[in-house]
Amino acid sequence: MAEMNQRLSRDHDLALAYRRAHERYLADRERLDSVPEIAGVSAGGMPDRVKCLHALVAHALAAGTGVNPLGDEAVRAVGAFWARPCLEDVS
Repeated sequence: MAEMNQRLSRDHDLALAYRRAHERYLADRERLDSVPEIAGVSAGGMPDRVKCLHALVAHALAAGTGVNPLGDEAVRAVGAFWARPCLEDVS
């Protein structure tokens, strides 16, 4: 997250794409229902910082590839962990 935050502060194009992801998140949620208590608040620290990678992964998976650049990056980093065999309980 620290490295992503550094890049976000230096890379104007990344910051713009991340802000657009934030705006898309808000628009998608508003289509479902209006929640005045959280108006303008999205997830994962958007649009100014990276705070919760799990929220960014969820947004990337829900919105599709190409919407949230840092969410897409986190999805790639996680990989397909669910496709690997689970360890058996050895107790």
